[in-house]
Amino acid sequence: MTQVSKSRRRGGGRAGNATRRGTASIDQMPWRIPVNTDRPIEPLDDDGVQAIHDGAMRILEEIGIEFLHDESLELFKQAGCTVNGTNVRMGRDWVMEMLGHAPAQFDITPRNLDRKITLGGKHILFGNVSSPPNYFDLEIGKKVSGTRAQCANLLKLTQYFNCIHFAGGYPVEAVDLHASVRHLDIMYDKMLLTDKVVHAYSLGKERVEDVMEMVKIAGGLSEEEFAAKPHMYTNINSTSPLKHDDLMIDGCLRCARRGQAIIVTPFTLAGAMAPVTMAGAVTLSIAEAISAIALFQYVRPGAPCVIGTFTSNVDMKSGAPAFGTAEYMRATQMTGQMARFYGLPMRASGVCAANVPDGQAMWETSNSLWSAVQSGTNIVYHAAGWLEGGLIACPEKFVMDCEVLQIIQRYMEPQVVATAPEDIAFDAIKEVGPNGHYFGIQHTQDRYENAFHQPFMSDWRNFEAWEAGGSVWTAERAHRTYKDILASFEAPPMDAGIRDTLADFVARRKAEGGAPTDF
Repeated sequence: MTQVSKSRRRGGGRAGNATRRGTASIDQMPWRIPVNTDRPIEPLDDDGVQAIHDGAMRILEEIGIEFLHDESLELFKQAGCTVNGTNVRMGRDWVMEMLGHAPAQFDITPRNLDRKITLGGKHILFGNVSSPPNYFDLEIGKKVSGTRAQCANLLKLTQYFNCIHFAGGYPVEAVDLHASVRHLDIMYDKMLLTDKVVHAYSLGKERVEDVMEMVKIAGGLSEEEFAAKPHMYTNINSTSPLKHDDLMIDGCLRCARRGQAIIVTPFTLAGAMAPVTMAGAVTLSIAEAISAIALFQYVRPGAPCVIGTFTSNVDMKSGAPAFGTAEYMRATQMTGQMARFYGLPMRASGVCAANVPDGQAMWETSNSLWSAVQSGTNIVYHAAGWLEGGLIACPEKFVMDCEVLQIIQRYMEPQVVATAPEDIAFDAIKEVGPNGHYFGIQHTQDRYENAFHQPFMSDWRNFEAWEAGGSVWTAERAHRTYKDILASFEAPPMDAGIRDTLADFVARRKAEGGAPTDF
């Protein structure tokens, strides 16, 4: 195993601890919030931005958005919008006035204050896979329904890796738990196994209110302290085309009124739920997102909101979603331009359509991750562990994706492009001249330990050496790393009294029936 330089930390049970714990010994970067200093790629010219904006405004003014939520319809009426049944049409002046209240940047502070994250500006954050109903790993060797134990293991990876900045929704759905109490058990596990920013599903008032209460308990917060600034967030998807669901809007309104962050992410697949042209799909997505954000700003001006993009295309032969495509990348870049036009932070995703952790999985995910970087995205969902278009969570893929995330973070470090005299290295070039080499000179000796990024998953040996070492393919190496991490994992510390209070809350809410379901 490579010796760790002084500027790096070994991963242990507690990711980011300066002291190594347990036996896990991958070489990972210390915790930090990456800053993306690159200029965004902007495929649209000014006329193109204006065309998409005007198209989105015309949708809101002339076609309208369906809001299947009674209270929101009354709020839109109060705001002077045109409400006809569940259809809401709103003027562009009002929409832009509401968007003007939304902050361009804000922080979310979890129970561990050192894991505070910043959304907006040039910051970029990466999160774990969220919400697949199924699980796959090399040991099982097939797709199976998710369980609480598998979810907990993926939460341990979420906590362990410093390049994962927040704990999104369930890393895999715990199908072995009844839906009425699943959120209570999984959030309890999440509160104990991670100390990073967490997410609440907006799927009925009980689920979102329970999670907000558990975040309060875990942080030792009063209601006033909780509502004073964001400590968690929710994410919703519109029901494309042109529709917002009752439960999701309800959950967001509850979060907004208590000062918690909201991400609105239309799921628009060009050729299926959106126009086949990428400009048309992006326009529809923008209209759906800002219609909801405008509502939340009307209810609480200044509510922390993020505009999300999940615009891709379908396979026109089968209708299956495709991800990491050229069209997906361009749609993400275009949405980045529109987010900056509206002054909103932006969410994108690290996604693929591949079914197993193979080459297709990695090139599609890398395409989607780099499009997030190129677009100026601030928060990246599903950055590690996603397969089969979001239907499978996979720990080997999680580990492999974290290798890519570390490369992206290294790419953003300022020393990579530093141009001070010692970086230009004129004296070193003069010393070596045309006939020597740079291995042994002092300039190299002073810098070699930290000069280049050292991967923990890539194998740089030649074929013969790799073959002599057992011919271990990447996914197999990732499986071994995953098992090593689990074997040495230590949960972050939590006060025993707080843990007991959380357990009591979960027990009480279970006794009360948890959240209602239709089965």
